Amino acid sequence: MSNALAIASVTHVLKDLLNNGLIDHDVTGATGGNVNVTALPPDRIDITETGQSQLNLFMYRATPNLGWSNVGFPSLNSQGERIANPPLPIDLHYLLTAYGVNELHSEILLGYGMQLLHETPALGRDAIRTSLAPPSSVSGVGLPPELQALSTSELAEQVEQIKIVPEILSTEEISKLWAAFGAKYRPTAAYLVSVVLIESKKSTKSALPVKERMIYVLPFRKPEIENIFSQKDSSSPIVENQKILSEYNIVLKGKQLQGEFVEINISGYFVSPNINDIDDKQIIVQLPSSLPAGIQGAQVIHQNYMGSPPEPHRGVESNVAAFVLSPFIETKIVTNVQGTGDDLRSADIKLTVKPAIGETQRVILLMNEIKPDIVSPPDTSPPLSYSFQAPSMALLSPPAPTENITIHISGVKAGTYLIRIQVDGAESPLETDASGKYDEPQVTIP
Repeated sequence: MSNALAIASVTHVLKDLLNNGLIDHDVTGATGGNVNVTALPPDRIDITETGQSQLNLFMYRATPNLGWSNVGFPSLNSQGERIANPPLPIDLHYLLTAYGVNELHSEILLGYGMQLLHETPALGRDAIRTSLAPPSSVSGVGLPPELQALSTSELAEQVEQIKIVPEILSTEEISKLWAAFGAKYRPTAAYLVSVVLIESKKSTKSALPVKERMIYVLPFRKPEIENIFSQKDSSSPIVENQKILSEYNIVLKGKQLQGEFVEINISGYFVSPNINDIDDKQIIVQLPSSLPAGIQGAQVIHQNYMGSPPEPHRGVESNVAAFVLSPFIETKIVTNVQGTGDDLRSADIKLTVKPAIGETQRVILLMNEIKPDIVSPPDTSPPLSYSFQAPSMALLSPPAPTENITIHISGVKAGTYLIRIQVDGAESPLETDASGKYDEPQVTIP
């Protein structure tokens, strides 16, 4: 999700898009002079001072986005504790206005501006990163010093892509707007830019995971996947409700799964299972090593040999069944502990996880306090829990998937904690002792 700088970042990216487009189309040749591209209120524009034609993009209104309005709610539990950080979804309304120092300059600029926005119905993530890149000491390009904070808006990493659509305003609406601006009317086109998602990074209270779920999948089509189980390796048993981890086998169970030539599509990775691991009700296949953590999909594809010489051709496909590839914490180290006595602690927790964290994936560390079984006097307070979001991998230089992450924690009471990580919502597993209590992985904050 983006932060509060996202609105200004959208305006800057759109302004950059218009400016680059006018340069690429050599608009200065059509107008016979330089052209300014600005993002100012209309009442502050006076082309008589500059003597140059001008294309202005002004965000005059911000409204809630109804499609995202209920995502993440409720955000507080019955005790008033924060359990989620719901995003603030915003639609931005813009006026694209052309100012001309000479005859027809306004029409020329408005035509090129509308064409550029028509040909760019959505802002690509790479284009956003390029426009909001910090200034380079080598080339000298990038954001000016007063706008360098926009490079930290994380606009390119938000879940929803930003789309640009024309907006129809009546004559009455346009007249009211320009009257409110206190400026003389100029040729104008209106646009809706949706959706900007602004989210807080406040710590939330998280409960321990449910150990067993009762989920039933009904048949839908043939061949059909009904359930997905996991297997640690070829010699291990197939365990129901076991988390699926990197390098595990997944076991697809269903109906009429066997075919002439079987291929498994796992989130875009096509895998051919061993012929001995395929029968009509079950297929066992190893997960691709480069598959990232998070929600994935599996689909059975039956191919038929056709042609001369015979070659496999895509035939019948099953339903797509979803499963969660969970991350796994291999090692954990607590360093740089600050604080003594009854003070709250801050520290760095260094983790080695699998699979590697992608540059656009969201990582959250969850901590749940482990209280001693026997303490005198008895401690009746509920166990503490914390959550901390890891910095975006896209901010690394260069951005690349990594198995080693460092998460800074602060405001934490000294003690022993169970730790989990969430990667795009997929949680790492917890281990249990002989009595069935969660006991690993854990860290001690001295």
